Amino acid sequence: MTLWKRTLIAIAAACTVSVSYAAPVELDSVKVIVNEGVILQSDIDASMKTLRANAKKSGQTLPSQDVLNEQVLEKLIIDTIQTQEAERIGVRIDDARLDQAIEGIAKDNNQTVEQLTASVAEEGLSYNAFREQVRKEIAASEARNALVRRRINILPAEVDNLADILAQETNATVQYKIGHIQLRFNDDQTKEELEAQAKEVVEELNSGKDFSTMAYTYSKGPKALQGGDWGWMRKEEMPTIFADQIKMQNKGSIIGPFRSGVGFHILKIEDVKGLETVAVTEVNARHILIKPTVILSDDGAKEQLEEITRRVNAGEASFGELAQQYSQDPGSAVQDGELGYQTPDLYVPEFKHQVETLPEGKISAPFKTVHGWHIVEVLDRREVDRTDSALKNKAYQILFNRKFNEEAGAWLQEIRASAYVEILKDDDGEEDNE
Repeated sequence: MTLWKRTLIAIAAACTVSVSYAAPVELDSVKVIVNEGVILQSDIDASMKTLRANAKKSGQTLPSQDVLNEQVLEKLIIDTIQTQEAERIGVRIDDARLDQAIEGIAKDNNQTVEQLTASVAEEGLSYNAFREQVRKEIAASEARNALVRRRINILPAEVDNLADILAQETNATVQYKIGHIQLRFNDDQTKEELEAQAKEVVEELNSGKDFSTMAYTYSKGPKALQGGDWGWMRKEEMPTIFADQIKMQNKGSIIGPFRSGVGFHILKIEDVKGLETVAVTEVNARHILIKPTVILSDDGAKEQLEEITRRVNAGEASFGELAQQYSQDPGSAVQDGELGYQTPDLYVPEFKHQVETLPEGKISAPFKTVHGWHIVEVLDRREVDRTDSALKNKAYQILFNRKFNEEAGAWLQEIRASAYVEILKDDDGEEDNE
């Protein structure tokens, strides 16, 4: 949206009728120029109304009018710059997503959409103006997320270190039911032969062999006659050699073989208590990406993808063949457009929405993201137990949130400093704060 299109021309002409004069009527006026856009007096008034209404509901005391004017104006400047950044990188929020967001706002306020509409009207705002404000805020937020993410670098060692700290905290209450097989060094076998035997046992266990039966057969450990069963233990109650190997594995995990002074050991996590299990849905999808250029317009990219879809549906060519031929995502194009099993959260919002909602085997309509225009097809979905990686995911998210907040603040300062901002004055040189 070009903000200049929103500008309403102030009417300052007086018309003479007989001896009467019509007074100049100001419909709206430009108060701030921000790069190629503007902030109008109506924008300031609407923000003030919303701010005062929210403060009244929450019982919050507002600062003086001068301070309030300054704060509101600065927020509008920052919001305008972010909206311009969204436009620059091609973020668009369609009506369907906007409606969904407004439903969420209503739900968060324990209201229906109709009740929210009435509340907006009570604040002196039109519902259409409210919708467009929400649309701009979502677009600005997505632009900020996309641009700030590029500035964040998280090293694997950082994740591992924090995950270890979190694991130590969690392990204080977690109990494990442990199965153990010990293959002991002896004079009849070399260490290499014993290790090879241990690996064979692990392969059999992974193929489905019963652990207790294998323990009766092969184990020389202290619990061999109990089928290797050590019962329930917290990590601090286990032999150190066991505790050192357990890193928040899931129920059913086979650990080893690992070596000690007496031989090789194999553990099985028979069960876990006190550890939250985490299951996620992974989606295997494939896509074709077309990037608009100075030669190829948005409409042209969209039409090209529509033609590709028609050819696939008509059986003229396969999705994979056309992905190899046309997709501008080099990483997936060579794989017939296939992205592999991923959690939807890894994708940008528009793409995430498609892979979460599309039926399997159906090709989406062309849609746009910050990367360009796409069509996508969901090949398969699966439920995956991610308990063993939950702590690392949690650690990564903690680190990401920390760094995102730091980088977002720096980014806002940078775009604010580099923007052209002119606050217009009255004829007497004073800022117009009417």
